[in-house]
Amino acid sequence: MNARDIIIRPVITERSMKGITENKYTFEVARSANKIEIKKAVEECFPGTIVAKVRTMNVRGRLRRQGRTEGYTPSWKKAIVTLAEGSKSIEFFEGLY
Repeated sequence: MNARDIIIRPVITERSMKGITENKYTFEVARSANKIEIKKAVEECFPGTIVAKVRTMNVRGRLRRQGRTEGYTPSWKKAIVTLAEGSKSIEFFEGLY
């Protein structure tokens, strides 16, 4: 699997922005990716970063209604990546918080 296939998009919420001060970055990742693959993909996509820890969780789809019909949003996998102390930060998140 390619590194660009593993990391789908960054998750930008108020809670994930609070984690940036602690070198924690949140990404939506492929459902089949494991922690080792996510670590390698982050280090490959963002040169100069050193990943210390990866936490993953599966997010269930939520029930949504549109008029009479109802359905579920798709389920997805979230990864919280903690960078090492001397690591370079990810520039994408710099102007957001």
